Amino acid sequence: MKTSLKYILLVSFSIIVMGCANKSKKDSNNVTKEKQITAADILGNPDYLAISYGGYRLKSRDSQPSIAELKEDLKILSAMGIKIVRTYNVQPKLPHASNVLEAIHQLKSEDNNFEMYVMLGAWMDCLNAWTELEPNHDIESPQNAGEIDRAVALANKYPDIVKIIAVGNEAMVKWATSYYVQPNVILKWVNHLQNLKKEGKLSKEVWITSSDDFASWGGGDSLYHVEDLENLIKAVDYISMHTYPYHNSHYSPEFWRVPENEINLSDTEKVEAAMKRALQFAQKQYDSVSNYMKSLGVNKPIHIGETGWASTSDGLYGPNGSRATDEYKQGLYYKHLREWTNKAGISCFYFEAFDEQWKDAGNPSGSENHFGLFKLNGEAKYPLWDLVDKGVFNGLSRGGKPITKTFNGNKNELMKTVLTPPTTIEVGATN
Repeated sequence: MKTSLKYILLVSFSIIVMGCANKSKKDSNNVTKEKQITAADILGNPDYLAISYGGYRLKSRDSQPSIAELKEDLKILSAMGIKIVRTYNVQPKLPHASNVLEAIHQLKSEDNNFEMYVMLGAWMDCLNAWTELEPNHDIESPQNAGEIDRAVALANKYPDIVKIIAVGNEAMVKWATSYYVQPNVILKWVNHLQNLKKEGKLSKEVWITSSDDFASWGGGDSLYHVEDLENLIKAVDYISMHTYPYHNSHYSPEFWRVPENEINLSDTEKVEAAMKRALQFAQKQYDSVSNYMKSLGVNKPIHIGETGWASTSDGLYGPNGSRATDEYKQGLYYKHLREWTNKAGISCFYFEAFDEQWKDAGNPSGSENHFGLFKLNGEAKYPLWDLVDKGVFNGLSRGGKPITKTFNGNKNELMKTVLTPPTTIEVGATN
């Protein structure tokens, strides 16, 4: 009896241990599966808000932000619900993107709940771009191959973070006269990356795209409707398009001007109506790309790789220009864009997270320096005041300064900076 009892107890114990081990293994597998997030899971998912991110704080990119500074920024973005950041290049002398990846890696190691992914950009140039020589838009820069190789190496080094590779940034649009390339160059490298996926040299889960102006994707001038673009649309995993009503408040201002039937509205109502038209302008450009794509018999996701609204301008968009610039309008645009894209299942890599002063270093009030939702010192602009009020940034800082609201949170002071758009009558009187 004692021997039998011992045997029964031993068998029972073994079964329990094996059961626990199997359960533990299953739990472990479940955790692994949960962490295998792909681009298909992320893009278009409102639980994974996206943003364009440059962490440069000084007037030159020669001064690279440190890993500690990048981690500081990423914690701030994570607190506001951002889970995908977009970078622009992987140039050897500009290790920003590789440092962002390392910063995310460290944050994940320090906190299992920290979640952040990257849309990794590989910059594309034509021959003689950014030199004193005449740019040759029909031949690509020999440096492009190195960009692609470095992007692949980083994607393979950080497979849990890099979910998208974008070949070029506004690299095909004709107004990028300093560096644009023909669509065949982008097509060449997109096909190269797709082949690496097939060969097992790059994760098949990494989505490949190019991030470019809506016109470059066929949504505008028929000049862009060439065979190489058609093939490119068929080759990418999704289309990443840019739309900027802000810039078009100067270049294509018909939508922006206050029409005659709104002349009697209050100034605030005129601004709010103009910002709704700005949203409609962006939606129209989005639809134009979608319509062109579908005319080719293609049906792929289209996401917004860039759109934004500057809060300061002493040039085309300021008081003597389109009067588009201030934090109030920026806040309305950000709100409208997030509401639309989240509801429609469109990822929007809003431009951008923080102000960067290197972009127009010689002109501190230039609009290119002021697209951030945060100022350089960490002050949250009007679009994010509600998050400050909710305490989502409590305990976080930038450069040692806590996250506070611009204008000390005084909306009356903010509204003093808000100008109404020109009216159609004003414009007609000056012509």
